[in-house]
Amino acid sequence: MSGAAKVVDGDTLVVAGTTIRLLHIDAPESAQSCAGRPCGTDATRHLAKLISGQPVRCTGAAVDAYGRLLAVCDVAGQDLNRKMVLDGHAMVFRRFGDTYSAEEADARSARRGLWRNDDPTPPWEFRAKRWDTSVRNAPISGCPIKGNINAEGTRIYHTPYSRWYDRTRISTARGERWFCSEADALAAGWRAAYGS
Repeated sequence: MSGAAKVVDGDTLVVAGTTIRLLHIDAPESAQSCAGRPCGTDATRHLAKLISGQPVRCTGAAVDAYGRLLAVCDVAGQDLNRKMVLDGHAMVFRRFGDTYSAEEADARSARRGLWRNDDPTPPWEFRAKRWDTSVRNAPISGCPIKGNINAEGTRIYHTPYSRWYDRTRISTARGERWFCSEADALAAGWRAAYGS
């Protein structure tokens, strides 16, 4: 698939109405910081800069639990997945393999991006910690995802590790709600919050 891309975060795009998760990598979450730097926001901006409005071509066949296409994407022949790791704005998602390990070692050695910190928290650990804390504090047991309706009427969900989570207030009187999983939110017709 190919076309114009909307950057959701450092490892997620929307191309031709399809949400795509960049395969083999995991970028910091939008609310994540590394040694005081907003590495999640940096990752999102870096991916947007790599794309710079050019058409993106993505190749993949499998989908994840959230219905996102798992793909390797490129711009003008440049592998975006590889480049995000090489530039230090994503880690190898070792739970699913070790593709791009050499690029990660190079980024770490050169102290690029999130590797400016000696031992950055992997995104999967950051998500797990934020999720556990939010589950304990959610008004509906086990359901920490905030379903918010913005001023334009767009239904957007915020995970505990999204940039706007702490600022988002839920008003059930306005039709806003809590979700127990991203899959539930997507099935109800809500979309993920875009990073910036």
